[in-house]
Amino acid sequence: MIDQIPFTKDFIFRQFFDSTSCTYTYLLADTTTKEALLIDPVIEHAKRDFQAVQELNLTLKYAINTHMHADHITGTGELKKLSGCKSIISRASGAKADIFIDETDEIQFGRHKLKVFATPGHTNGCVTYYLPEQGAAFTGDALLIRGCGRTDFQEGNSTTLYNSVHQKIFTLPDATKLYPAHDYKGLTSTSVEEEKRLNPRLTKRLEEFVEIMDNLNLAYPKMIGK
Repeated sequence: MIDQIPFTKDFIFRQFFDSTSCTYTYLLADTTTKEALLIDPVIEHAKRDFQAVQELNLTLKYAINTHMHADHITGTGELKKLSGCKSIISRASGAKADIFIDETDEIQFGRHKLKVFATPGHTNGCVTYYLPEQGAAFTGDALLIRGCGRTDFQEGNSTTLYNSVHQKIFTLPDATKLYPAHDYKGLTSTSVEEEKRLNPRLTKRLEEFVEIMDNLNLAYPKMIGK
């Protein structure tokens, strides 16, 4: 469990990791109202995540996903059983949830809120959650640290992904901290400025980006049929 950055005093941030799928799960909370949410929970760690909520004397309001995952099973169902929270996912995902979100929607917890940006391309239902006051965004698989989500299955489209990143994520302030759904090298966060300057794929022209994505030749995720 990592508490990395000095957010405002009435805000809690935790970053959890699943070593099997290299997935990050994020816990956000308002310390005044004790309302909390989890982003991209993994089913195998639902009890761990809920225990953290309890240890911090919080109430889990929402379990939310950035997209419908192919590399792990979401923990939202288990967290609903454990806590009575509501599940949230993009309407465009085609997945089941208690609450469906669209572009420009906001998710409120205490006095804090996540703004929703539709960032499709990896899947049709990919969204980025932006915390303007804290200067942070949770990019799911749309934008990874020095990388991006694959586009060769599950409604993927390289041109759509490129435009999502450049027109939505890269228009956020350069200092915005970015927290992805995955990392495979042990890195925990990045920033808009870093990725605009250093991302080996998304610094390229669109045509070059599409060619790179068309030739990754990646194996399919082990959990895609689950």
